[in-house]
Amino acid sequence: MKYSQLHDMSPAELQRRLQQLREQLRDRRFQVAQGQLTDVREIRELRQDIARLLTRLGQTQPSATPKS
Repeated sequence: MKYSQLHDMSPAELQRRLQQLREQLRDRRFQVAQGQLTDVREIRELRQDIARLLTRLGQTQPSATPKS
């Protein structure tokens, strides 16, 4: 997932996508533990996508602390 794709999404869509990615990550971790998943690169890519989403969500929500 590219950051430019996230830029066009609403905060509600970003939250929904974040939930989906976290579920996928959990499933992949179970698959690795059971020996069903051999390509662990997917886990790294999911973690990076989650980080991108969280970054974008942080930019769309106003900060709680005022700037001086």
